[in-house]
Amino acid sequence: MYIALDDTDSKDGMCTTFLATELIKEFHEYKLLSYPKLVRLNPNIPWKTRGNGAVVIEIGKGLEKKEVVGSIDEDIGIWSGDPDIKGRILERSKKIIKKWAEMEKEGTDPGLIVGNVRPPRKLYEKGVSELLDLKYVKSIINELDLDNWYAGNGRGLIGAASALAWIPEDHTYELIAYRDPTLWGKERLIDNEEVKTLDAATEKTFDTYDHAEKKQAVAPNSPCPVLYGIRGEQTSELHLALDTIKNEKPNRWLTFLTNQGTDDHIKNLSIQGLEPYLSAHIIGVVSSPPYVIPGGHVFFEVSEDDSKVTAAAYEPTKGFRDTIKKLVVGDKIELWGGIREKPITLNIEKMKVNGLENIFVKKGNPVCPHCGKSMSSMGKDAGYRCKRCRSKADEEEARVEILDRDIKEGWYEVPVVARRHLSKPLKRIL
Repeated sequence: MYIALDDTDSKDGMCTTFLATELIKEFHEYKLLSYPKLVRLNPNIPWKTRGNGAVVIEIGKGLEKKEVVGSIDEDIGIWSGDPDIKGRILERSKKIIKKWAEMEKEGTDPGLIVGNVRPPRKLYEKGVSELLDLKYVKSIINELDLDNWYAGNGRGLIGAASALAWIPEDHTYELIAYRDPTLWGKERLIDNEEVKTLDAATEKTFDTYDHAEKKQAVAPNSPCPVLYGIRGEQTSELHLALDTIKNEKPNRWLTFLTNQGTDDHIKNLSIQGLEPYLSAHIIGVVSSPPYVIPGGHVFFEVSEDDSKVTAAAYEPTKGFRDTIKKLVVGDKIELWGGIREKPITLNIEKMKVNGLENIFVKKGNPVCPHCGKSMSSMGKDAGYRCKRCRSKADEEEARVEILDRDIKEGWYEVPVVARRHLSKPLKRIL
């Protein structure tokens, strides 16, 4: 039996993943049959709260414990067993949501789905990359006869259904540690050096420590129940955090299977095909010099045939903007990023430089082929003439050298502190 929920947090607090731990506690008579899933959806949705993540748990009659994936008062394991549970569990799930969700906050519109069938993966593909219509999602829920409940405008059903439809083609994991409720809203005392040590001790974790900014990237900034989250490709490495990060011990922890760091939100599109709220991978040529506006944001234009789009590296991308400033007209690049609506702008998540335009710098006037002396300019764009033998040379015959561009072909990405949950880090690409 699957339980999927979304939109139980607010910009001020709570966390949908915490409700997953409460649901596991609530249904103690059943067992967890697979990793709980944390599914990030379209990061460009204008009404999202924070990370736009929904969760799914699968429970049933357990037969044999397979592995420990968390601790909520006691070790939580994944079991083999029969996922078919008789009876309704919707009402008990609703009570958990009503108890913990930030339902009184504007923009918090919980959605809950309970059932033993899943929507087609196509729904997830739309939910992670497009704007979905609630009426369309409800029609799928009704067609599959899934029990459901929602509050507010019902947008939480979109996230819950999309998450339930996720069948991983690529995946990562995140171990999330939660604080004692008495500490919620208080400062997290996460030691930078401890996180740096964890980052150095693991090969398959990512987005843990930002070496450029010299800052840990595991603790959220909001006053939510989360103490820290460690992302990676191997669960055994994630467990090291429980012994390495020591200043505050977690009250509970749970390991999620996630779509984070997969680029599942990205569509390969032409510049002409870009639309608001999508995330795209485009190939083009730099067609305007980068320029900086007040606030430190850097913009330039990218063209493909007769189409062009403005690309942006905003202030939070820090040193990545310095790389963007080194681009010149004619450079061949690929960009990955989200599309904002007004004006249509691609917010860069990462870039690949495929070809650099040569910049020629005049080194000196032409040398006369007869006299061996340097020739003199006859004026702007008028060419050159030898003072001794009166021989002439065109402008393009001046001695030039190729300028060192201080940028190389290859990959570039925004720093860890500015990276979106879904964006695939270069550590997982190269």
